[in-house]
Amino acid sequence: MTHQPSLFPQGYDAFFKRLKERIQSARIKAAWSVNKELIILYWEIGNDILERQNREKWGSKVITRLSKDIRQAFPGTKGFSPRNLGYMKSFAESYPDIKIVQEVLAQMPWYQNCALLDKLSNYEERLWYAHMTVKEGWSRNVLVAQIETNLYARQGKAITNFRETLPEDSSEATQQVLKSEYNLEFLQLEPNYKERDLEQALISHMRDFLLELGTGFAFVGNQHRLDVSGDEFFIDLLFYHVKLKCYVVIEIKTTEFRPEYSGKLNFYINVVDDQLRDETDNPTIGIVLCGDKNQAVVEYSLKGMSQPMGVTTYRLKDSLPEAVKRALPSPEVLAEELKTAASEAKEPKP
Repeated sequence: MTHQPSLFPQGYDAFFKRLKERIQSARIKAAWSVNKELIILYWEIGNDILERQNREKWGSKVITRLSKDIRQAFPGTKGFSPRNLGYMKSFAESYPDIKIVQEVLAQMPWYQNCALLDKLSNYEERLWYAHMTVKEGWSRNVLVAQIETNLYARQGKAITNFRETLPEDSSEATQQVLKSEYNLEFLQLEPNYKERDLEQALISHMRDFLLELGTGFAFVGNQHRLDVSGDEFFIDLLFYHVKLKCYVVIEIKTTEFRPEYSGKLNFYINVVDDQLRDETDNPTIGIVLCGDKNQAVVEYSLKGMSQPMGVTTYRLKDSLPEAVKRALPSPEVLAEELKTAASEAKEPKP
């Protein structure tokens, strides 16, 4: 079969590819421009309603009338229900500075802004989640999930030795990558699971795990083999962080953190730096992901270590904080109390 010569001039395919990219880029910019104008319009409408209610004592019925009049004036126009007008008022009331709206909030779709109003009352937290949504490109569902798992309180709060082991210009950025606790509810592990079970569950749910780890993590492999002069060692999980430009070693422990874990992690980081890291990579960092931790024990264990590492914990669906667990009665005590209560219930009342 003979090859048919192209009917189009040489270079057409490359030209068409670039043209498609430009059209797509223009569409995205146009969509964002429309979204920005819409968010600013909603703020202005909410601000006007707020001012009228404060100055002229308009009641809530005015919003219902306003909604009806707008929809009559612009048939088919959506977004001006009484409920949405109420959101506009709350939006303007929550963010009195229009500059914040223009610079950050107008870069988010309206229903993500509504989610912030519904889920959070603290101004600083709202702005933090708004900045993160714009930076990471979160959908509404992801944003809500991050709020409900309290990412604001977890982000950058892991115990580490980064200040002592990394250059000053990179230690803070690396610190912000780690969380004090990781939410692994999506694993749905059975009771009495082992470390191997936890590791396999993370591999099976890697997409969810990468989302919880945060933007920038690329999975390299599990049980990654290291050969040290004929002796074999295996890293539980190995990642590469594309923004920090470094390897990330994760050791999984279902127990409370123990001092020897940091020594083992320090060893793994040294080997990865020697065998995998090249001249363009930043220093490898290590993470011990464990079931619980004593902060003082962790701090003493990391003190003096030569390699950058941190210690974090994870939470499963039905897990309780250790302090709460200690406050609860043991099964034996609870059984005895139930037995006593049952016995007392059978005794005749005087």
